[in-house]
Amino acid sequence: MTSDRAQLVETARKSIRKGSKSFAAASRLFDRTTRERVWLLYAWCRACDDIADEQDHGRAARRVPLGTRLAPQDRLATIRTLTELAMAGETTGTPAFDALGQLRREVPIAGSAVDDVLAGFALDAAEWRPRSEADMLRYCYHVAGAVGVIMALVMGVDADDEDTLDRACDLGIAFQLANIVRDVWEDDANGRCYLPQEWLAEADIPPGEVTKPHYRRALVPLVARACALAREYEASARIGAARLAFRQRWAVLSAAGIYGDIAREVEKLGSHAWDHRVRTSRVRKLACVWQAWKEARTPPRLAETPPRPMPSRRELVELAHSHPVIRPS
Repeated sequence: MTSDRAQLVETARKSIRKGSKSFAAASRLFDRTTRERVWLLYAWCRACDDIADEQDHGRAARRVPLGTRLAPQDRLATIRTLTELAMAGETTGTPAFDALGQLRREVPIAGSAVDDVLAGFALDAAEWRPRSEADMLRYCYHVAGAVGVIMALVMGVDADDEDTLDRACDLGIAFQLANIVRDVWEDDANGRCYLPQEWLAEADIPPGEVTKPHYRRALVPLVARACALAREYEASARIGAARLAFRQRWAVLSAAGIYGDIAREVEKLGSHAWDHRVRTSRVRKLACVWQAWKEARTPPRLAETPPRPMPSRRELVELAHSHPVIRPS
């Protein structure tokens, strides 16, 4: 490992420890090479998120003087420029984006996969909101499913193994659905809502009032509906995980268990799910890792592969291309 690479890996390791204890715990189960590449990928994703939301590892950044904040489209342009430089093999001077450049030198990551991730930031910059269930899943694909595809490539999945890549995408979608149901209150405070508008209309919840106390009970069935979708996508991802090498399978199943616990806890708490931010305790994480180890030792032998959840990755990509992001006036 060159000194430059070593420094990028160390910076990325610190980033994942600060930004996501759950992913940091799961990443330690990989072999060294895969683990370091996962850290490099995380560092880029985290930096993009932080630039887009003006945060520091998901937390509020220091206040900036009034009138100096960049507009969302300008922040998106920064993310695009730095990413394009990194993908072209250029040094950006920003460790998280140089981490992506290093990763691409080691793993054959298609530019289209990276573009799909950036499209998620474009949706937020355009103040886009999902109208239908398919729209919500499209958003989940861009911000997490596409990352799952890149993760699979990092773990050595062949770029032509479409079904396994689809199932890696499914795990990312399941993770994002868990985020959506957990963060309903936090998102609302930031003027966002990722539950479909059609669902809210069916529940007679007016736009912008999703967290009003008198609508909390009406919100519970919608969250349960999203949690049911998360379970379907998680089950699909577990089939793909069975095709991985042992340590990779163990890490993926651990992450699936830890994140799946978030959605399950939100669903169990019902109308009290947003009294405080749902987290997975250290003890519970260790239990998920132990359960994943047992599952990874004996991957299921499936006589017939169950169908994948719909819409599929390719259908979501087609939906995105047929409905491009339009910047708000």
